[in-house]
Order: sequence, then C-alpha cells, then structure tokens
Amino acid sequence: MKKILLACSSGMSTSLLVTKMEEHVQSLGDEAKIWAVGQDQAKKEMEHADVVLIGPQMSFLKDELQEEAEKYGIQVAVIDMVAYGMADGKKAYEQALSLIGD
Repeated sequence: MKKILLACSSGMSTSLLVTKMEEHVQSLGDEAKIWAVGQDQAKKEMEHADVVLIGPQMSFLKDELQEEAEKYGIQVAVIDMVAYGMADGKKAYEQALSLIGD
C-alpha cells in the first residue's frame, strides 16, 4: 500500500485534494493511504510516508522538508500548481507515484 502525505499551511486546503485522490485510487482498484497535515506536523508524519507532496504556498519549505525526508529515503515535491488549484486527484496521484517509483 502506498502512503502519500500531503502538507499545506494548515492541512485544510489539501483535504479536498486528498478526497479527490482517494476517489481516483478507488477507481483504479489501487490501495493507498493518503492524508493531509499542516506544515507544523509534516516533519513528524513523514516517517510514515512513501512520499510527501506540499502545497504550492509552502514551496519555500521544500528544501528544509527534503532534508528531513532524506532520513527516511523519501522525496518531497511541490504539488503541481494546476492539479492543486483544480483539485485534480488523478494528476496529484500520478505525481506521487512518479516520485515513489511505481
């Protein structure tokens, strides 16, 4: 099961994207755990994830978060801005999979 962590300023704006991603995963018959947290929780939660996607408004934290993620051998990426703005669960899920390597 893939574990995808989304993080944004408060964890609220990514919650819709989580729902859309879960719907897409279900339509594929895949299994994934997808959850959202605020930026303060991101470092604490990433040890449970295969990949971390962050909201565009947090792009300034990418390097700091990637440094922490390297302890767990995972990638951190900024969610594609169009996918984020449109709550495109398919595109965001595909971005996560490309980073996981599946």
